[in-house]
Amino acid sequence: MTSGNQRIFDTATRSLRDFEPVRQGHVSIYLCGATPQSSPHIGHLRSGVAFDIVRRWFMAKGFDVAFVRNVTDIDDKILTKAAENGRPWWEWVSTYEREFTRAYNTLGVLPPSVEPRATGHVTQMVDYMRRLIENGFAYEAQGSVYFDVDAWVRAAGSDYGAISGNRVDEMEQGEPDTYGKRGAHDFALWKAAKPGEPSWPTPWGDGRPGWHLECSAMATWYLGAEFDIHGGGLDLQFPHHENEAAQSHAAGDGFARYWMHNHWVTMAGEKMSKSLGNVLSIDNMLADVRPVELRYYLGSAHYRSVLEYSPEALSEAAAGYRRIEDFVARAGTPEKSTWTPGFEQALDDDFSVPRALAEIHNAVREGNKALAAGDNALAAEIAGRVRAMADVLGVDPGHWSELAGGAQDSEKTEAAMRALDVLVGAELERRTSARAAKDWAAADEVRDRLAAAGIDVTDTADGPQWALKN
Repeated sequence: MTSGNQRIFDTATRSLRDFEPVRQGHVSIYLCGATPQSSPHIGHLRSGVAFDIVRRWFMAKGFDVAFVRNVTDIDDKILTKAAENGRPWWEWVSTYEREFTRAYNTLGVLPPSVEPRATGHVTQMVDYMRRLIENGFAYEAQGSVYFDVDAWVRAAGSDYGAISGNRVDEMEQGEPDTYGKRGAHDFALWKAAKPGEPSWPTPWGDGRPGWHLECSAMATWYLGAEFDIHGGGLDLQFPHHENEAAQSHAAGDGFARYWMHNHWVTMAGEKMSKSLGNVLSIDNMLADVRPVELRYYLGSAHYRSVLEYSPEALSEAAAGYRRIEDFVARAGTPEKSTWTPGFEQALDDDFSVPRALAEIHNAVREGNKALAAGDNALAAEIAGRVRAMADVLGVDPGHWSELAGGAQDSEKTEAAMRALDVLVGAELERRTSARAAKDWAAADEVRDRLAAAGIDVTDTADGPQWALKN
């Protein structure tokens, strides 16, 4: 494990803090993942890329990293969209969950250690609600269970509002003030069953979980009552993360030591969202740039900075990546070595990717000078460092060229098989015609010619079939 103090900007304290893990040599991270109600766009994937870099840096420094990224597979919007389209809710969410997984994989985001789904953790949610009720911070009303915000605020040491920076009297949960809620600020831990909606049994009646409860139950189940980092998009600060922290602390759990939030992808100064109609899907983006170039772009800004999308910005980022790629290829794609001290300092300082990229590009310029001077040994040494640094950011040209080569080989194989099918098909037609004319010698000649080329022919009720010999 390398030396150096990692500093993280903690949203809850609004300060840069030295990172001290709960357990020495181990880092536990919970990231709020997808609510798969429709296809992912680059706004969704920025969070995945940003926290993939966080994870990769901890791994590169020798930490054992437990990385949990959940799937919110039951949600008001999912139920509404599935109903509007006449599809079962579970089919709807599964369809788009696969799209998110494909997008993560395409951009080289490492698979999580575990990817829990809310509907698989109702038992843990029931336990959480029981603890909150016993502690006096939750209550049942007409089959629903609510968190009592006022009771928590009155409690000694209550920090409600710390994550979002909101005042309690200015908060609006976005939930109806009906169904027996005692206070407008209270939020649902459990929603009583409604006709036509999925439901699960609990001691307080059938129903389905509230959004905030899901993540507290899953995070602590996999990472323990206290863990290191809770991450997510800036828009989750309130109400989601504020309520997660409140209910977890009220239940007696230490919960997250550090809160990290990535900023949005914007277009024309507005947050990218479906309601604004300015969504750019992953597939549309990949029509213009390669996956590694899109990943490079999404990870290029500091995670706490706005990433303003424009075709020009994407094109510039792609050109920047190609400069790295070109140098590594010209230097012979040597084995990875290690990063520079400046690169380490950049990522140790709240994961400053822009400074880390500056180190990479400075090294590329030095390497190109070495190549121009004919010092190939020095160029190869520098390229090894470039690869090591780029690998931490998930954009190592050597790795991606291997992937591209494999894909190209697969495409070439498929094209060759299609061409072979046409040629063999023509030969089999000649054989069929010869057999129909009882020209057995010509038919046998075709069969023998194909056999000599490594092709077996089998006569079936549906006509002759061919296959390559093993």
